[in-house]
Amino acid sequence: MKRTFILACFMFVSSYILAQGTLADYQRADSIKKAFEEVYHAPAHFEWVDDKEMLWYVMKTEKGQVYKKVNVKNKQKASLFDQEKMADQLSKILEVSIKPYALPISKVVVKEDAELLTFVAKDYHWEYNLVTETLSQKEPIKKRENGYWGNRWDDRNGDPVPSPDSSRHAFIQEHNVWIKDFSTDDVTQLTYDGAPGLYYAAHLQWSPDGEKLAAVKVRPTEVRQLTLISSSPDDQLQPKVETRDYPKPGDALPQKTPVLINLTNGQNHEVNQQLIPNQFTLTGIRWREDSRAFTFEYNQRGHQVYRVVEIEAENGIVRTIIEESSDTFIDYSGKKFRKDLNDGQQILWASERDGWRHLYLYDGNTGNVNRQITSGEWVVRDVLKVDEKERLVYFLASGRSENEDPYHLHLCKVSLDGGKVMQLTTENAHHQVTLSSDNNYFVDNFSRQDLPPVSHIKSLSTGKTVMELETADIDRLERAGWKAPEVFAAKGRDGSTDIWGLIIKPTNFDPNKSYPIVEYIYAGPHSSFVPKSFAPNYRGLQELAELGFIVVQIDGMGTSNRSKAFHDVCWKNLKDAGFPDRIRWIQAAAQTRPYMDVDKVGIFGTSAGGQSSTGALLFHPDFYKVGVSSCGCHDNRMDKIWWNEQWMGYPIGKHYEECSNVVNAHRLEGKLMLIVGEVDDNVDPSSTYQLVDQLIKHDKDFEFLMVPGMGHSSGGAYGEHKRRDFFVENLLGVDPPAWTAFD
Repeated sequence: MKRTFILACFMFVSSYILAQGTLADYQRADSIKKAFEEVYHAPAHFEWVDDKEMLWYVMKTEKGQVYKKVNVKNKQKASLFDQEKMADQLSKILEVSIKPYALPISKVVVKEDAELLTFVAKDYHWEYNLVTETLSQKEPIKKRENGYWGNRWDDRNGDPVPSPDSSRHAFIQEHNVWIKDFSTDDVTQLTYDGAPGLYYAAHLQWSPDGEKLAAVKVRPTEVRQLTLISSSPDDQLQPKVETRDYPKPGDALPQKTPVLINLTNGQNHEVNQQLIPNQFTLTGIRWREDSRAFTFEYNQRGHQVYRVVEIEAENGIVRTIIEESSDTFIDYSGKKFRKDLNDGQQILWASERDGWRHLYLYDGNTGNVNRQITSGEWVVRDVLKVDEKERLVYFLASGRSENEDPYHLHLCKVSLDGGKVMQLTTENAHHQVTLSSDNNYFVDNFSRQDLPPVSHIKSLSTGKTVMELETADIDRLERAGWKAPEVFAAKGRDGSTDIWGLIIKPTNFDPNKSYPIVEYIYAGPHSSFVPKSFAPNYRGLQELAELGFIVVQIDGMGTSNRSKAFHDVCWKNLKDAGFPDRIRWIQAAAQTRPYMDVDKVGIFGTSAGGQSSTGALLFHPDFYKVGVSSCGCHDNRMDKIWWNEQWMGYPIGKHYEECSNVVNAHRLEGKLMLIVGEVDDNVDPSSTYQLVDQLIKHDKDFEFLMVPGMGHSSGGAYGEHKRRDFFVENLLGVDPPAWTAFD
């Protein structure tokens, strides 16, 4: 009897030690979060001082935030200013106690031959003389209300536009274009075909010689309004009704017609609408410096045709300089790049026409391609600078280095006149680069998820290190038990393409235990999302792992920054979300990691990730068992026009229904929690409500949390706690600790 009692006690203690999802796990998650705040000597932002071999940066140290300056010529580091003195002066002026290494300053600028520091603090602008070490309080900050991202402005209204010599101004009156000559006070009407339903926009552009105007005639459309109800406003008892401009897929769009107005010969030339039909946008009117022409950019609805068009000022002749076309989509919102050189004699242009994003040099007069500047099975990610004098392009690229994560950014340069690309960064890492204004140096701040940040100053001509700046200190983080995420790659659905992701384990990881898997998903085709630079506890994933999970994050096919074919998987098929690749990746990881339980897989995400995490349970219920979706776009017809038509195409067709979580709600298996912010003006919250409606009608068991007053988010701290509890309960099979235990 005694032996049985001892054995029972041992089994109880052992099960408690091996338990997951306990109060101790929740408390450890909270403590590890605090440890992440103790990463030191890892500056992330650098500023070069114009015309000086000098830069400055701010970084967190053991004593707080410190400001450093670097004299590159002398290879010396020093304090940018005396923080004790500044804190003392700020304290006296504001009559509050300011800590020297927690200065409440922002928008810092070093200027005037590196002798003056300007910044913003406590609702005022300030100046600090770096020579005399004196502080001056300047004018108060003009408060600006945070504008809604989707506001459509009335382009009929606007201030008069002065001519280059200010002798005249152009303006809109009764829907037409007029000018006033200040030397004579004469007012002249230039157009007569404007009307309420076909008006001239107020944004008029003079040619540099002041003899022509570029105008745009607009056929407007009604703008859809998003209606939100704020049930619990802070300033009154009764709820409020709020509205936002919110065009959705399929809505009619304004159609614009560029018009050239020649004041010298009195002729107006209108671009034929047959050349620019069914516009999604018509933007970017730019005059040539010699006034010979202006250009504009035309994006055909459906995003399969994109053109740069020129209209000659002398005769109104219109011609296409650059044209892109695609059987799927042109990523106008993320990959378009244009740089006009020598007043448009040449144009540097980015294109995916050969299957990878590369740079092309156009003849601006003929529209012919002079040469393809870059080529190969790798990606130009961002053009940082074009040195027209030296005919060099500095850009960031990924996928060039063998045996390295293809998403790592590297700095490269190439001549506009052709030749081999020179890669200036060589370390196996993700490189964040800041170029000096004199084109002599760059700051290379490089890291990986498993490599703390290192920052060097390097030569822009050779890529060699000129001076070492900082190396991150993560001792306290490691003493707290943190281990770097594991970078892992496996073959995708085609059996040949590498899919890359991260594996995050709890700090008390035991390889002999079995861990459910939780995937954090964001599969928006506008980018890739697995972090490549050092970011411990990215989006709280380490905290989630502490509760007893293996947490993974993956970039599957259909996301950006790889080949065009890799990206095209998303076209008219957002429900795919890379799941065939994600599932294979997790299965491949588990083959050599028996502690990963592929029979217990959960998933969560927000926004586009909210759509995908619900879609996992609808379209892949044999693999994903538990999902939490926040502010999801559950039907792409309900969301904002630009994002959804970019990937789902136009016109609206049956493929929108096929990808809809709402239409497919009857397929739900597994455990689902939905979270939505009541006043989300990014993704229409009705998208979630309509999913809820269909789940109820199909008698599906699910959880639903609506957070009053909250916008587009993952649910805030409350939602995060609910999400963690949901996974603990449904993947670990234990009751989460009582919330009162955290008081």
